[in-house]
Amino acid sequence: MAEDRSTLSSVERERASVFHSWSAQASINPLMVRSASGVTVTLEDGTSYLDFSSQLVNTNLGHQHPDVVAAIQAQAATLCTIAPQHGYESRYRAAEMILDHSFDGAAKVFFTNGGTESVEHAVRMARLHTGRFKVVAAYRSYHGATSTSITLTGDPRRWPNEQGSSGVVHFFGPYLYRSSYHSTTPEQEAERALASLDETIRFEGPSTIAAVILETVPGTAGVLLPPPGYLAGVREICDRYGIVFIADEVMAGFGRTGAWFAYQNYDVRPDLVTFAKGVNSGYVPLGGVVVNEAISHSFDDRVYPGGLTYSGHPLACAAAVATMEVMERDGVIEHAARVGNEIIAPELAAIAQRHPSVGEVRGIGVMHAVELVSDRATREPLAPYGSSSPAMNEVIAACRNEGLLIFANFNRLHVVPPCIIGEADLRDGLARLDRALATADRYYTGS
Repeated sequence: MAEDRSTLSSVERERASVFHSWSAQASINPLMVRSASGVTVTLEDGTSYLDFSSQLVNTNLGHQHPDVVAAIQAQAATLCTIAPQHGYESRYRAAEMILDHSFDGAAKVFFTNGGTESVEHAVRMARLHTGRFKVVAAYRSYHGATSTSITLTGDPRRWPNEQGSSGVVHFFGPYLYRSSYHSTTPEQEAERALASLDETIRFEGPSTIAAVILETVPGTAGVLLPPPGYLAGVREICDRYGIVFIADEVMAGFGRTGAWFAYQNYDVRPDLVTFAKGVNSGYVPLGGVVVNEAISHSFDDRVYPGGLTYSGHPLACAAAVATMEVMERDGVIEHAARVGNEIIAPELAAIAQRHPSVGEVRGIGVMHAVELVSDRATREPLAPYGSSSPAMNEVIAACRNEGLLIFANFNRLHVVPPCIIGEADLRDGLARLDRALATADRYYTGS
């Protein structure tokens, strides 16, 4: 017999019936959203928030962009769904546009439902292409939540999910602020991280390694910009040993770093590129793998053993086409680069000067991180690795009190608004963040 829920509030009904991801179910207290538009999210009670998180860093065109909504509606009126073995216009047009903005030698696009599946299939392709099994990934990374992708992940979410190595080997990538290599310059950090990667490969056996997978700019791990020469060095190491270089662009792609793909900022050519999120602003689930000519040709005369019922779903691909058309027409990529350079970076640098709790700010385009510490000299984080803290919880609450939705992880706040955010909203959001950081300063114990 159905339960009478009429006396329950909407949040009570949500908590009673929905199993939330990455959460202890008894402690969840979700914001109940009624609607969203542009860079604003409105709750059921009418409270509005400025979205500085792009949700999970995916609404690159903001919420309810009319052109993308219209494209989904038009596609739904013609063809809602069809099995992936058939061809259809929205899918090949999306693939063509993605390839047009990809690296030289990009040949085809394999579509998935999201980022984690993109990583699963990229690794499968690399293993089949090379005939090898091991994959090298970095600590301080996130590659997804399914079996292979969570094992590749280099953050604590891997720990309760990892049921075996699955051929995955981790190493420490570059992170100068908390260098594993005792570096004092970006050049040293690049050189030493590359030496570590090369040594790891040599000790694991180059002939056993199918791929190196890296987030071009690690996102959830802290917006860790690769130092000069690092990605070129990874490319050289992969070429030397015949290893496939997979660039994970799930978060960094489609305008987030002020380029179509983040690797384009660093003049490097990967072999496989995983994408999702910003390809259609997350309006309909979509991900994929950009495949180079050599790997694509591996499957000219043998069956690729993988597929998905919703691979390149018509509604998702129509949204992707519309998203990329808007990005091209309205100069969204260039806008993201400009506001990152001219507004976000200098404003965050000024915020760091005003707040002793800000240990470092870093970023590119509309992808920046504010690292909070309790002591600048020791760089003691305001929350321990792999966890939050009462101090960080209060800082996040202070952002909410300012009407600011912020992306937070461990001891960091990420400034990742939609790529289309206007200058006035951007400066307003940064001012709200500035005020909220007074809460972090109360926990500062350094001199």
